Amino acid sequence: MKIAILDDYAGVALHYGDWSGLGEVTVFRDTLPMGDALIARLRPFEVLCVMRERTPLPGALIEALPNLRLIVTSGPRNGSIDLAAAKRAGITVCGTQSRKTTTSELALLLMLALNRQLLPNVESLRAGQWQGPQGRDLAGLTLGLVGLGTIGAQMASLARALGMSVCAWSQNLTEARADACGARRMSSLTALMAASDVVSVHLVLSDRTRGIIGAEEFAAMKPDCVFINTSRAGLVNTGALLAGLRAGRPSAAGIDVFDTEPLLPTDRLLDAGLIYSGKLLLTPHLGYSTDATMRLFYEQMAEAVRAWCAGAPIRRI
Repeated sequence: MKIAILDDYAGVALHYGDWSGLGEVTVFRDTLPMGDALIARLRPFEVLCVMRERTPLPGALIEALPNLRLIVTSGPRNGSIDLAAAKRAGITVCGTQSRKTTTSELALLLMLALNRQLLPNVESLRAGQWQGPQGRDLAGLTLGLVGLGTIGAQMASLARALGMSVCAWSQNLTEARADACGARRMSSLTALMAASDVVSVHLVLSDRTRGIIGAEEFAAMKPDCVFINTSRAGLVNTGALLAGLRAGRPSAAGIDVFDTEPLLPTDRLLDAGLIYSGKLLLTPHLGYSTDATMRLFYEQMAEAVRAWCAGAPIRRI
């Protein structure tokens, strides 16, 4: 059996999972866009092990892979797999468990690094100087959460532990949910942007939320507000974010998610002036990428392939 593990950027799949005895395993560490090269790469394989938010599997791709019999994804769901097309082709789709704390930890890290001016001070020290720009305390500031689901609720708890007050907004947020999370429910997204010292985005991307944060929302910010997005790039108008940074609203941004991943060298977010001034901190989609999470994913991917081969129960999607 031929098994392909896609988009293993860190090169850890074979180390974390027990793939012994399953067949011929090929690991791809790069990502190809949809097209003939991707189809040619994947055509020989009976099993694809995929990572969420990396290579999508739309119907056109699935239909072009006649040997494919099993898809295993990281996590219990994957919106980038055309499940209907897989079902029509008789392909089994299953997933792994996931961990729930990694993204909020990264958002907190970005929030701390930007507010305390960590990177400019590190660069100052490397240049042979001593202290550089003065950072600000988080205690006493207001964290505005765009979305108060599982990760948003974790952020509210972390912020309160640091002495911050918390406000939140989403299209479906209720007073009861906000109260349960220790947050003040805001009447609108613009009101939240205006009231917050730090804004962190934790919404699900959908047709209703795509581009929900744009020029009007950034213009409503305080001039010293910090903006964090560890959720989905499509929630934010990138051009409006860059224009806002240059105009001082937000004063700084930490971004972990991008319209095209891996980030292209020509991406407009790679603005040297904003990056080297400490106004823009970019991380390569690390929200869910930790040792424990990847170990869980690849261990369970290998277990799923083994169970499928044996006809044992698997976590079907």
